[in-house]
Amino acid sequence: MKKHKYDSGIIGNGSYIAHINRYADIVWLCWPNFDSSPIFGSLIDKRCGSFSIVPNSKVLKTSQSYLENTNILRTEIQTETGSFAVVDFAPRYYKNGELKYRRSLYRKIIPLDGDLKIKIEIVPTYHYGSSIIEKKVFSDHILLEDPEFKIHILSNVSLNQISIGSSFHLNQNIYIGLFESRPEELPIEDFFESEFTKTKIYWQNWVKHCTIPNFAQSQQIRSALCLKLHQFQDTGAIIAASTTSLPEAPHSGRNWDYRYSWLRDGFYTLYALTNLGQFEELEMYSQFISNLTPGSDGRFQPLYSIFGESILEEKILNLDGYLGNQPVRIGNSAYTHKQNDAYGQILLSLLPLYLDERIPEKNRFHNLSLIKNILDKIELTMSEPDAGLWEFRNFSQKHCYTFLFHWVGAKAAKVIATVLGEKELLRKSESLMKDAEKNIEACFDSELGCYTQAQGKKDLDASLLQLITLGYLDPKSEKAKTHLSAIEKTLKTNDGFLYRYLHKDDFGKPETTFLVCTFWYVETLACMDRLDEAIKLFSEVTKHANHVGLYSEDIESNSGSQWGNFPQTYSHVGLVNAAHRISEKKTKSLFW
Repeated sequence: MKKHKYDSGIIGNGSYIAHINRYADIVWLCWPNFDSSPIFGSLIDKRCGSFSIVPNSKVLKTSQSYLENTNILRTEIQTETGSFAVVDFAPRYYKNGELKYRRSLYRKIIPLDGDLKIKIEIVPTYHYGSSIIEKKVFSDHILLEDPEFKIHILSNVSLNQISIGSSFHLNQNIYIGLFESRPEELPIEDFFESEFTKTKIYWQNWVKHCTIPNFAQSQQIRSALCLKLHQFQDTGAIIAASTTSLPEAPHSGRNWDYRYSWLRDGFYTLYALTNLGQFEELEMYSQFISNLTPGSDGRFQPLYSIFGESILEEKILNLDGYLGNQPVRIGNSAYTHKQNDAYGQILLSLLPLYLDERIPEKNRFHNLSLIKNILDKIELTMSEPDAGLWEFRNFSQKHCYTFLFHWVGAKAAKVIATVLGEKELLRKSESLMKDAEKNIEACFDSELGCYTQAQGKKDLDASLLQLITLGYLDPKSEKAKTHLSAIEKTLKTNDGFLYRYLHKDDFGKPETTFLVCTFWYVETLACMDRLDEAIKLFSEVTKHANHVGLYSEDIESNSGSQWGNFPQTYSHVGLVNAAHRISEKKTKSLFW
């Protein structure tokens, strides 16, 4: 079976994410926000617009890489008559102590050798390809206009020739940029170079301030930089992925829109970034959480828009889909689900704000009413069936994973109550931990020797590896050993990859392994002092990144193909946390 890899890198700055393939085509750019329609969306349908740089001679070879420790992408293209490079980036830097992240996209086209011509082809559309945006050429810019936005295109070459797609003899650096508002600083060449330098310094300084032990550092750095791009700077929301409808397996129908903020995904992302010593993201996310408005029943939804909007109506569009994979969905009906694990995850994600001495002025985060409200919701939903983290659409169960996060959340609240001296909150937390433990133990199947997906069920679930990694089970206990053994026998492939589960759901049996589950397995092996196995499997798993070190949601175990939305925050979180756990164990083994 031919191996499939996503053929692009991403750039961004907290206001948008653009996908750029190995030919320097922008194949996905939602504008003006993460969840807007793409203006360039050829990733899912050629009718959805494109931004291409096309040489007039046959392409022989391409390569793509990030500038070291940055989110600046460089694509090199070699043709029969010459070669050139394209450098793409989104500006992000501090000026006079204030963060600047202008909603702009910069492209620098650099001749390298030989003699060639190129065309700059800009074909923008909107409303998922149903509206073509006309280019209006003025003396100093091209205007792309829609009722929802204006984009100004500036360049140091003829704007009329860009507009009609004429060829340029590539004998100088060409600068071309998309701007929400026109920059006052000119000439454009100097402006671009200044923005480039400041952005490069910003990302490299950000990486310098990450705490990364000396294990798999390059992979952790790329994952950290990727995760950072998925936080919406305006509100603090964290999206699961920047794409929609990239299939979990070819023609499976498992095509979903992930451009929203799941409370669960936010927790996992913050957990990874906190492990890396980054706290700004947590502070921003706490504001996002505190600004959410619960429903009339006082509950939180599993996911919200990046602006905290609650209604995310799911629609199917009449588009071809990625490589012909339909349906193409926008919106996500999961917002109507009961996914009760989210409450525990909120509490656990907020815990460092009350504990970590590296965070200044911690008192400003001490929102007791929020903590009490979330703990009340754990109490309310303690015995309630839900859709679970895998978002089953046609049935509800009493999921062990949900009860695990009731336990973890109540434990986090207990620590917060102890820090704040809140005795009533402490008593309630301890009581809810006991209730959650009873429900977790009701999921234990003595015949199988493990915890099952839900009470009264025989199905195994890889997410329950976290019973060990999150400290519910003692890694040295017999229960932990038999639980892990049962999951290995049932859900693990010959290559060590793990399926989420293998029973039928709304779409049949899963066809691909879920990458974060495999990283959870790596982390569990490290916890169980099977360190050599953990390191070996980590090494094998990380071979499945694409050419710039990015991971999708799913891996097809036989071919090693990438599938699912891309890049996927879950997968990069799993890598960081698995590497962190291995590092801890390696360090401990040196001293004990």
